[in-house]
Amino acid sequence: MFLHLGENVAVPIKDVIGIFDIESSMYSYDTSQFLRMAEEDGFVERITKDKPKSFVLAEVDKKSKIFLSPISSTTLCKRTGTLYSDL
Repeated sequence: MFLHLGENVAVPIKDVIGIFDIESSMYSYDTSQFLRMAEEDGFVERITKDKPKSFVLAEVDKKSKIFLSPISSTTLCKRTGTLYSDL
């Protein structure tokens, strides 16, 4: 199964490492530094020009990739069909 992240982007659910709320993550210095460094290194893919609501960490072609999604982390978690509120 695939997880639709917004626009025309989907990743296999089995490749998803984590789904995170971007607003609450920005309160963490470590997370904001991680996202900044990942963007500088080219590991971040912005799905839309809209303000992102969540970010998804996934393994794509044996490399970690971060997708900035306009869809909330709660909705993305529900789409996975798992019992967990966060991965």
